[in-house]
Amino acid sequence: MRIISIANQKGGCGKTTTSINLAASLASNNRRVLLIDLDPQAHATSGLNIKADLSIYNVLSKITHKKSKINEIIQNIGENFDIAPSSIVLSTLEQELSGEIGRESRLMDTLKAFQSNYDYILIDCPPNLGILTINALRAANEIIIPVEASRFSLEGVSQLISIINLVKERLSHA
Repeated sequence: MRIISIANQKGGCGKTTTSINLAASLASNNRRVLLIDLDPQAHATSGLNIKADLSIYNVLSKITHKKSKINEIIQNIGENFDIAPSSIVLSTLEQELSGEIGRESRLMDTLKAFQSNYDYILIDCPPNLGILTINALRAANEIIIPVEASRFSLEGVSQLISIINLVKERLSHA
């Protein structure tokens, strides 16, 4: 089972487009795919025309009154293709978890018991290096970094690689 985060702190570089198209391509090749929309902008969710009452926020939050398990929020897109939708309220999670021990591992811990259901879990990350992206990097065993052919985009890749190395070093993730 492969967990792939699609990350870059630069916005507009194709993270969501890559996430959706990769998920659809893998699903069409008989791979069971879960796309987790971890971006509070929820573009993967809206791009797949999903309207959701519950989102990944309800799974990761400790204070929501609608606490959910991940299997309760997942919606089917098509054959072999599911999504864990996002919502704007996910943007509050960073502050909510600021004092939590183990906050950088919440997504990884959530996915442990769920991994056998899928061949691939793809994580569409927000355009920043906050706690949501750190959770995605911690949970992933592979990372795709979409880039534009520009100087600023390449500088962003260098910064992201530094963060990936810090996550590996400080959080004992190989």
